[in-house]
Amino acid sequence: MELHTIEKTNQKNMDIIKLLLKELEAEFNTTKKFLAIVPIEKFDWAPHEKSMKMKSLAVHIADLPSWVSMALTTEGVDFETAPYVEQPAENAGDLVKILEKNYALGKAELEKATEQDLNGRWVLSMGKQILADYSKYETIRHSLSQTTHHRAQLGVYLRLLDIPIPGSYGPSADDQNF
Repeated sequence: MELHTIEKTNQKNMDIIKLLLKELEAEFNTTKKFLAIVPIEKFDWAPHEKSMKMKSLAVHIADLPSWVSMALTTEGVDFETAPYVEQPAENAGDLVKILEKNYALGKAELEKATEQDLNGRWVLSMGKQILADYSKYETIRHSLSQTTHHRAQLGVYLRLLDIPIPGSYGPSADDQNF
């Protein structure tokens, strides 16, 4: 009986990993459509003085899938000792390449993940200040939520510039494909 319970638990957790992989792929595909249309001539544009510049926002979005691999291969990040460095991007093609590289890294680590990996602790800090104290699973979910959140911001930027918006989870006003 105990072996059967272990097998069911392992199956349940493998289903979680499969679901995370499916969601990671879906977010990658949608995000790629958005990054591919970021206009180089608007890289330094922002809709408000408190908003990120379009290029920085787009690079951040392209970086987010790397948090999946980072969550699974590290115990955390301390921004005081390892500050964020924006990857160079000269055009939309570079943004897509950054995204593709980070997606491949995240996907590869998630495919190797086990239940034990998902339960591990991951801490984001700034020196002694704890910014986030998550399980590795929660860190992965947070990175997926951040992708959605920041991609929506990018969609607003594009809309304000009269650039047609791709569909995300269904049709947009500009793209009726589902």
